[in-house]
Amino acid sequence: MNKAVFLDRDGVINEVLSSRVKFVNKPHEFFLLDGVAEAIRKLNEANIPTFVVTNQGGVGLGFMKEKGLLKVHEKMQEDLAAYGAKVDDIAYCPHKPKAGCACRKPGSQMLEALAQKHQIDLTASIMVGDREPDIEAGKKVGCKTIFIGDEEEDISGSSAVFSNLLSAIPWILDHFLDDRISNE
Repeated sequence: MNKAVFLDRDGVINEVLSSRVKFVNKPHEFFLLDGVAEAIRKLNEANIPTFVVTNQGGVGLGFMKEKGLLKVHEKMQEDLAAYGAKVDDIAYCPHKPKAGCACRKPGSQMLEALAQKHQIDLTASIMVGDREPDIEAGKKVGCKTIFIGDEEEDISGSSAVFSNLLSAIPWILDHFLDDRISNE
């Protein structure tokens, strides 16, 4: 079984509620956060499978169609590719908030589906998010968790807290290296 890194999208990979964009409903509203492409490229260079798990309630609420969401994800992959980075797969929940579905974080169905599809050991993997539901979803399946934000904002008891994805990369790489050493 492989280990992987699961990334929330909005607030971890791209801007949301910023001066340029409120929510990302169209490709032209998608802006990578500083350092994200470099961070993901470092994960790629370390041969760590990297996945996106994202709640996209805007589809269920009618702010965008699922086809439009796929175009946003195409733009994300294109923007990452310009820096030599990529995510290996993307799972999303298109349902309305409070729809009660199993896929919407803090539900863990998206992580479980990607793990099954790619033979990932969730208990040896890491979930990175900027909101409590992201961390809860990771914990439900036994992932280590990283909260992106301020320590004061992290009420979820995550494994680690960093201000952005790039600053979390040394911790992630150390975690994967420590696991390799202990398994030898």
